[in-house]
Amino acid sequence: MTNGGFSVEQKVEFKSCGYTLKGVLTRPEGKTNVPLVVMAGGWCYTKEIVLPNYAKKFHDIGCATLAFDYRNFGESEGDVRQDLNPWEQIEDIRNAVSYAETLEGIDHKRIGLMGISYAGGHAIITGAIEPRLAFVISAVPVIDGYLTLRRCHGEMRFEELLHLVAADRKNRYEGKPSGIIAQSPKEDPSKELTAWPFPHIYSGFMGIKEKSAPLHEHWTTIESVEWLLRYQVKPYAERIYETPVLVAIAKGDNITSADLEIEMFNAIPNPNKSFVSVGGVDHMSLYTKADHLEKIGQASADWLKETLKKL
Repeated sequence: MTNGGFSVEQKVEFKSCGYTLKGVLTRPEGKTNVPLVVMAGGWCYTKEIVLPNYAKKFHDIGCATLAFDYRNFGESEGDVRQDLNPWEQIEDIRNAVSYAETLEGIDHKRIGLMGISYAGGHAIITGAIEPRLAFVISAVPVIDGYLTLRRCHGEMRFEELLHLVAADRKNRYEGKPSGIIAQSPKEDPSKELTAWPFPHIYSGFMGIKEKSAPLHEHWTTIESVEWLLRYQVKPYAERIYETPVLVAIAKGDNITSADLEIEMFNAIPNPNKSFVSVGGVDHMSLYTKADHLEKIGQASADWLKETLKKL
């Protein structure tokens, strides 16, 4: 069976730090020695959310793709559901690269990575520490967790969030599990303290959950927020000297902050880098609107097609 000239999606699994991660591999039918894009998703992610839409653009230029659920999410194993440690997720990404290197028919010298949102930051960090990557695509990346949450919540609400994180750390010291926090509010953000205080995030992801991602859960551990507060991407961007990089942002993004994304891009010393700022879209519309997905997805595929010619 085929799908637009490609094999039907093949369910796969691989190990990461002892956990079995579940994924979907799609590759050109009847072709060998093809490039592969590891697809990494953002906050509270399952592999069915948005990335298949981006993957289609890579399929169109002859690339295989590998999308997977991080540990603790979706179909993958994990000790604490919805617990989001960015460094564990980066380990999962690197182990996805290791798994891709075992696949027949894949050009192991042309394995790269695309990450969106939180994983847009992961992509930059992984690009700095993982020499096996042939290319990196970072879309609407989180750059500085502390500044991002402070801006998103505002000073007074941000102080409440810090108190919640401190109380949770005390509870964990006493042997209790981390508490949980909603990813975003259903309605009025002033009435519910959440990780990301935007009601349109809730409505957007609930729509995706209903249509294509039934395993999505719209909450996370409070410890995950604490990890985000310590998250910094720019120091790693400064280490990327050779790996080709594309950074794609939504013009005026008020969630992950376009100015922080631009500053991070400028810090990459590698001259083999590209930047695209897409107007008329916002952070969440890159998850929910097909024509907005088309803009970032096509820009990424066009850049990758030209980059692959040089590898």
